[in-house]
Amino acid sequence: MKLSTGYVRASGYAHKVRRVLFALVKGKVDPKEVVRAAGELNSRIFEEFQKLGVEKEDVVRINVEFSIQDGSIVWDYDTLSIEVYKKSEEEKLAKAMEEVEARERELDQKIREIEELALKLKSAADDLVEKIEEFKQEHTSLKLRIEE
Repeated sequence: MKLSTGYVRASGYAHKVRRVLFALVKGKVDPKEVVRAAGELNSRIFEEFQKLGVEKEDVVRINVEFSIQDGSIVWDYDTLSIEVYKKSEEEKLAKAMEEVEARERELDQKIREIEELALKLKSAADDLVEKIEEFKQEHTSLKLRIEE
């Protein structure tokens, strides 16, 4: 499995890691284990931030693979990737934020398309129910005529 935070301010990475991890392993791992594993990973990330000179206003994106073994989350630290966008590098930050906004727009568009399809399906289902009811009434009235 892979944890990916998306773009987040460095000051909020720990909360984001915990939230994403809870979402990824919901129902698969005890919540106490999620808290433990998130704390372990966040400590490692903090150490890396110090080495990289990351400041709390910088924007980061963190990716790391993990597995679940005997109810425990095991991090594959060899896959830990931390992208840093320095506040001082506003051009890169602006590009990263544009990417986030573009993906959010794409997601909104896809959601609208799915909602429209759902409405069409609901309308078709309503039409089917109406036709079934009409058929039942016709069929029932035929029986009644024959019985007369």
